[in-house]
Amino acid sequence: MKKTIVFAVLVFSFTLSPGQDLTGKQIIQKVNDIMNVETSWSKSKMTIVTTSGNNRTFVSESWSKDRGEKNLVRYLEPSRVKDQAILMLNNADDIWAFFPRTQRVRKLASHAKKQKMQGSDFSYEDMGSGDAFINDYDPKRLDDEKIEGYDCYRVLLSRKPDSDLSYSQLIMWVVKDNFVPVVIDYYDEHDAQRVLKRLVASDIKVIDNIPTATKFVMYNKNDNTQTEMELLEVKYNINLDDEMFSERSLKK
Repeated sequence: MKKTIVFAVLVFSFTLSPGQDLTGKQIIQKVNDIMNVETSWSKSKMTIVTTSGNNRTFVSESWSKDRGEKNLVRYLEPSRVKDQAILMLNNADDIWAFFPRTQRVRKLASHAKKQKMQGSDFSYEDMGSGDAFINDYDPKRLDDEKIEGYDCYRVLLSRKPDSDLSYSQLIMWVVKDNFVPVVIDYYDEHDAQRVLKRLVASDIKVIDNIPTATKFVMYNKNDNTQTEMELLEVKYNINLDDEMFSERSLKK
């Protein structure tokens, strides 16, 4: 799960220790290290809660390589989307979709990364934008704050002038003990005072010696909808062939 969460696989590193002297840039570098492992695999369940209160649930497998630059998602459930696949390369700048019923692979338009993924409150950009926190935003540390029961650093991320990302700014709450981001507010592309979405992470577990948030909820302030994401299984730093992140491999 961009840089949103969504979708989401978290890794921990001890190159810096929690402390009051950390700058916004240092904190976000730690967050970037956490969110972008070299390779990963996960199985997840995504539940979309619509404005009418109805639920739509998807189960998928995801693979990531080169610290989030390459991402592949393949759907397992429900049956109507089984074997559909999404390939995101170059931090979601290039996106392909495979539809098993027609056996066709389609290259999506460049603006597609801002669109909703399977109609959820996560965009393609949220799920596969790699090093966006580092490359596309300027960080500034704000006053620390307790949220969701955690003592957190609070960091403002302002979009750089040459960036084409969908959000004018983010505000991120980062757990001091492990640098896991537990809340992220996403602001309108053209109005830095207007919050579009809020991501809340929870159920942090240590998996393979890595603190991992296993549940996420993205709240859409505009549409009054929300999407819940639960990581059912996670594996880190596994062997992944470059070939699986290719247009040709989508049909397999």
